[in-house]
Amino acid sequence: MNSEFIVMLQDAAYMFVYLAAQLTVLFFALSYLVGLIAHFMPPEKVKNIMGSNKGYLIAAMLAVITPFCSATTIPFLKGLFRANVKFGSVMVFLIASPLLNPTVLGLLIYTFNIKVAALYFITATVVAIVAGWLLQILGFEDAIKTESMQGREESIRCSSNCGTKSTHNEHLLIRMFRNAAFDFKRAFPYLMIGVSIGAFVYGFVPTEVITAVAGPENPFAVPVAAIIGVPLYITVESLIALSSVLLAKGMGMGALIALIIGSAGASITEVILLKSLFKNKLIIAFLFVVFGMAVTAGYMYELILA
Repeated sequence: MNSEFIVMLQDAAYMFVYLAAQLTVLFFALSYLVGLIAHFMPPEKVKNIMGSNKGYLIAAMLAVITPFCSATTIPFLKGLFRANVKFGSVMVFLIASPLLNPTVLGLLIYTFNIKVAALYFITATVVAIVAGWLLQILGFEDAIKTESMQGREESIRCSSNCGTKSTHNEHLLIRMFRNAAFDFKRAFPYLMIGVSIGAFVYGFVPTEVITAVAGPENPFAVPVAAIIGVPLYITVESLIALSSVLLAKGMGMGALIALIIGSAGASITEVILLKSLFKNKLIIAFLFVVFGMAVTAGYMYELILA
């Protein structure tokens, strides 16, 4: 067997194990955390905060302080829907959360400069808010699969020793664990399909192929890079860390920004997971928004900062 093929196979296998372990832990932990938040924060309060006239902006700012990757946003998303938060505000959070966490913004400033980070932040925020508003008024709320929002809600039955606070907390923690397990079991097949595809791309698609079709000589480099970014499942932090290599191999800066937004905003894992929550028309609209955001940011860099 060809030694190069063996190396690629090893890289793909390593990435599969890494992603599967990472996303399993994160998805389950976030499902558990969302359950606890939902228990201690009444749905009415969440709905009032994100359902006001400033709900879209609040959702975008919430995305800044929640360091979720695209796939692990899903448990929190389900929690927001179950709390009856306004659909448009939830979509703003879905679009913005993987892109606007402080780690990503800090890496952009460190790797490039504050102008690039500011352009990235402003574009992602504005596009996410406008998209959430448009999806709301265009009636995309009917594309939610209502059955996917039916979580496993177990009532706590107190026995004779249920009077103490410690016993009550123990029952609560057990119930939240079962709820998280139920949500994870439903999402697990989608998660593994996405991880498998992402691992294959990581192991068998060389960076040279990406730079060959997304270099500055190609007038369509920005949209091409945005398209490549979707199946290229890799954390945005890792992608930013590879930026110097990609730039050295000939990728244009505008195309690189589009690649970062496409990869972070709509990974193949997230799209597959969203299939469990949304009908196809909303998934297509979501992909169109992320693609439009990536292309807008890429061309804005070429026009303003290049």
